[in-house]
Amino acid sequence: MPPLCTTRAVAAVATAWLVVVGLSTGATAQRGQASPAAQPPPPTATRQQFAPALVEEGRSQFAARCGFCHGRDTAGGAGGTDLTRSSLVAADVRGDRIGPVVQGGRPDNGMPAFTLLDADLAAIVAFIHDQKAQAETVVGGRRAVDVADVSTGNAAAGRQYFDTRCAQCHSASGNLAGIASRMQGLTLMQRMLYPGSEGRGGGPPPAPPMVTVTLPSGQVVTGRQAYRDEFTIALTDADGWYRSWHAAQVRFIVDDPLHAHVDQLATYTDEDMHDVLAYLHTLR
Repeated sequence: MPPLCTTRAVAAVATAWLVVVGLSTGATAQRGQASPAAQPPPPTATRQQFAPALVEEGRSQFAARCGFCHGRDTAGGAGGTDLTRSSLVAADVRGDRIGPVVQGGRPDNGMPAFTLLDADLAAIVAFIHDQKAQAETVVGGRRAVDVADVSTGNAAAGRQYFDTRCAQCHSASGNLAGIASRMQGLTLMQRMLYPGSEGRGGGPPPAPPMVTVTLPSGQVVTGRQAYRDEFTIALTDADGWYRSWHAAQVRFIVDDPLHAHVDQLATYTDEDMHDVLAYLHTLR
């Protein structure tokens, strides 16, 4: 049984990640330098000062109510914008523009309305402005990867690749229907390359793969994979017991549909990844 991660697969993961974050050389790097994510935040129209205690209170309020979408540091999260680059925040004076948006929401963009005490809203406003002020002092503008950094592929070529290599498990009208309405840019590419990672796409993490182990005695044990490396295979059986064996001393089969994505990383070219991403962006 080969080890879980071959040298080739590890190298492919590293190469893929460089492409994803816009650090690969050549055209991608040049494009990233000119992308919106590389531009400095818009300047704050009216400089404002807030008590440190109010900012800290806003930090916890923001994390609890806004952090999932906008990131705990206001720099963008799962579908939410980077508030340090928001023109509305730049023009805001002590909540005169932020407040109505928070209280009224933006239903067209998927943002709900929040009913907050005035003190809680004031704290959130203070924290947002404090984070924006810090962002303006960062040398070099880049704090994130913009959609433009990874949206360079050919959708038609991506569809052809998808139909050839991905359609056995995925369907544009089935399990991937509307995916571009839920995820875009870096988040969508991360989901495409590493679909088993927790927290991506807003759903629960997938269940561990099923493992069937055949002992030298012929006894067969099945359960959810609990651990695996080149030396050990372990599972949790139906009764909740953790059981492990030396991998060389047993025969085992791992039923892991997501492992196909690991194998795929070893075959993707940079062009393939961006073409498939461009195609996925059309599935709204």
